Amino acid sequence: MARTDPALASALRLSVMRLARRMRAERADTSLSLTALAALASVERLAPVTPGDLAAAERVQPPSMTRVVAALTDAGLVAREPHPSDGRQALLTITDAGAALLREDRRRREAWLAQRLREVDDDDRAVLRRAAELLDRLAGS
Repeated sequence: MARTDPALASALRLSVMRLARRMRAERADTSLSLTALAALASVERLAPVTPGDLAAAERVQPPSMTRVVAALTDAGLVAREPHPSDGRQALLTITDAGAALLREDRRRREAWLAQRLREVDDDDRAVLRRAAELLDRLAGS
């Protein structure tokens, strides 16, 4: 078997993109950009986190993250607190409203996917469980 498989790479790319696009269509709140939604989820996961560390985690430039954090703060989804040891820094945490938005977003997307999975037989669900593990590995998670 070849170590590289361009046809498989192409098929996976298309399938993952189509699934991601379809799941984005199930978003609970489309007023936030996908970048802002991803940043909010990272704040939830990493908090308390500095804006610089958040930018690094999201692989965006700090000035771009500054705009995203300002929008999230203005929307009441993220709170800024002074850094306890570095007055030049701030720490970000998710607010109750931010956590509720993420819960609803995840609930809607997972409900849609769960419904679709009910249409798949047990053998195919087992394949998808294994594929999910492999996709995580490929993504570097």
